[in-house]
Amino acid sequence: MAAAPLYQVKAEFFRLLGHPARIRVLELLQHGPRPVRDLLADLQIEPSTLSQHLAVLRRSGIVVSYRDGANVCYELAGTDVADLLAAARRILTVMLADRDRLLDQLREADETASAEGLAGTA
Repeated sequence: MAAAPLYQVKAEFFRLLGHPARIRVLELLQHGPRPVRDLLADLQIEPSTLSQHLAVLRRSGIVVSYRDGANVCYELAGTDVADLLAAARRILTVMLADRDRLLDQLREADETASAEGLAGTA
């Protein structure tokens, strides 16, 4: 059986990251290991829902878990995911800045059209 094409594997990887709760978990884990109870407090989602998301991330190898006494803790499996999230923030910053510039242009055009409309009725 032939392996899936690389682009297909990449798409599956990004689908894996395609849930807001998973992204938030990864963002929280960028700062170091966290016990499940802390993740629950920060995410404010049902424990069963968090458990499902953590299981998906753990099966993929993006996070690892370990016991610390009575606590189950999670941490990023490596620094690459944190680098990916930082790259995403940079890309989104540019995208949103471009949208802000476009929005400013639309507002200016609207103000100009309104001013011209008022001048024509005077």
